[in-house]
Amino acid sequence: MSGKQRFNFIKRGKVREIFESENKDQLLIIATDRISAFDCILPTPIPQKGVMLTQISNYWFRLTKHIIDNHIVQEDPTNIDVDLDISDLPKRSVIVKKAEGLPIESIVRGYITGSGLKEYQKKGSICGIQLEKGLVESQKLKTPIFTPSTKAPVGQHDENISFDDVVKLIGPKLAEQVRDVSLKLYKFAANYAESVGIIIADTKFEFGILDGKLILIDELFTPDSSRFWPMDSYSPGKSQPSFDKQFVRDYLNGLNWDKTPPAPALPKDIVEKTQQKYAEAVRRLCKK
Repeated sequence: MSGKQRFNFIKRGKVREIFESENKDQLLIIATDRISAFDCILPTPIPQKGVMLTQISNYWFRLTKHIIDNHIVQEDPTNIDVDLDISDLPKRSVIVKKAEGLPIESIVRGYITGSGLKEYQKKGSICGIQLEKGLVESQKLKTPIFTPSTKAPVGQHDENISFDDVVKLIGPKLAEQVRDVSLKLYKFAANYAESVGIIIADTKFEFGILDGKLILIDELFTPDSSRFWPMDSYSPGKSQPSFDKQFVRDYLNGLNWDKTPPAPALPKDIVEKTQQKYAEAVRRLCKK
């Protein structure tokens, strides 16, 4: 394998396979076609999902470098030696800088839905942020809010936490930086997405520290990490059609399943429709 950079397996995530360079300063991240929901990996893959996730994430990383640096070293790498037999390997792979990941997931919500809606209905707030009364499902918030969560191990559930909890975990200065950059990224992407007819209802970021500096890692504004709604059919007061895996969550919510492993298999029509929704998100968002 002369001339190729060797990467060794170190970790399997819900969707990605993670390999490490021999000098341990870079990672090879490979997006598989696995799909997860309710923090469980489903047994049924979505064909070409990993390729689409990588394509859209790389696009957003390039688009947001003026806001914050990210971990990308090389897209579509072909000079790699890795023990994994998987199709379209370069198209679903990136070589990245190895950073120390923060122990939180940075979530920004521009609309009230999902776990945020459930928390609001119980407490009138999300992650300690008091919201106005009378909000309905899918309603746009007056201003986007930073609603972080814990990072649970695979198979366990993330939990929403307050900003004060983030301060306790990573310190006040870094917590404020993460919050401010998260909101800036969301506002930039939400404006961009609206120009191609998509609402980004909410999204998740992950950050790391490299050489003492905060950088953006993992994935960015993908159908796995964000809720994408078509603007032309948006109507508050109910669940929205989507270009993301909410479609799969909705299907699973209709089953008699307790949201713990093992997860049920997906029927062929759900797989095909999910693949089409991901492809439409890529087609719309990555055309500029």
